[in-house]
Amino acid sequence: MKAFNTEFILKEKRYSWIDYDKGISIILVAYGHCLAILSNHDINLSEVPFYNYLGDFLYGFRMPLFFIISGIFLSGSLSRKGFSGYVYGRTNNILYPLLVWGFLEITILIYFIYKNQHVFSSSLYLQLFTNPRAIGIGHLWYLNTLFTIGVIYAFLKVKLNIPAKLLLIVGFALYSVSAYIHIYNINIGMLTDVCQYFLFFSLGDLVSSTALNEQNAKRFASVRVFIPIFLVFLGLQYYCTTLNYNSGIGTDYVEHKKPFLFLIQALVGCVLSVNVSFQLQKHKALRFLRVIGYNSLYIYCMQIIFMSIGYQILTKLFHMGSIPILITGVMFSGVIAPIFFYNFCLRFNLWRLFYFIKPEKEIASLAPKKENLTKAAA
Repeated sequence: MKAFNTEFILKEKRYSWIDYDKGISIILVAYGHCLAILSNHDINLSEVPFYNYLGDFLYGFRMPLFFIISGIFLSGSLSRKGFSGYVYGRTNNILYPLLVWGFLEITILIYFIYKNQHVFSSSLYLQLFTNPRAIGIGHLWYLNTLFTIGVIYAFLKVKLNIPAKLLLIVGFALYSVSAYIHIYNINIGMLTDVCQYFLFFSLGDLVSSTALNEQNAKRFASVRVFIPIFLVFLGLQYYCTTLNYNSGIGTDYVEHKKPFLFLIQALVGCVLSVNVSFQLQKHKALRFLRVIGYNSLYIYCMQIIFMSIGYQILTKLFHMGSIPILITGVMFSGVIAPIFFYNFCLRFNLWRLFYFIKPEKEIASLAPKKENLTKAAA
């Protein structure tokens, strides 16, 4: 399907389990964002408490997993490109879309939301880098943090020659700092996220050679691994969800007030997700998840915008009030529409919305085939 460039993605020489994993994670992220959007529009989700409970139950490992995956590819990227090439690539693939879509979303907020409050300040744009969680586009903290951690970690590894095992210890120390910050409600902006997620990035780098060794694929896809991990996952998620519900704080209670329990929760969830991803790779099942995972970063950039548009279409145009239909439709808008729009932009020379380096290979794959042009001319 050219609209989603499926053929190109599935034929690319990639680690399929990585795309499966990212596909699973971005769908879980979409579900959380969907509930937030509905709540912000005064949709009473308490009428069907199952949906909120499911959102809390599946929380805890989706974002740590993205940092682990990014860390897994660090050493390979450094060996191919060197430090400068790695930073240049991260700037093109992460920082640039953060700038484009962050500035676009802030501008939309100023025009549609803050205009009535007579708020306009350049500081809103500045906070995209210093504290994105504070300005109504909190989801973009991820791109900011991912870029910052990647550059810092690569510098420490390449320029200061610090080994991965020692960097893991540094990561644990920083995680402990973030734990203190959360417990005592200290505000240091985006540096809190850097401290919290550096550990997961460093863990990814440490296990990269094992995770990317194709000889280990059979072991990682083992059902014998799945069953005990799944049972531990269920028990741990149930316990943490109960704590969140009873705290009066909400979903963030375990993450912020019991951070070392959250760390265990995150690691167990990541192991389970990786095992499921290897099983999907083994059986070549649900390949649409690979397409979603391949496009996860672009989905993340545009998700809130397209979900908001989807909500308006469903409620204003179709007068839809059913919570299950709204959740399905808004999630569909936030996952599928961004993939379509991304490929539309590549095909019609709007690629600068996502890169400053032209993605020649992807653009070529979307061009009409010569035989089709010949038939059309005939």
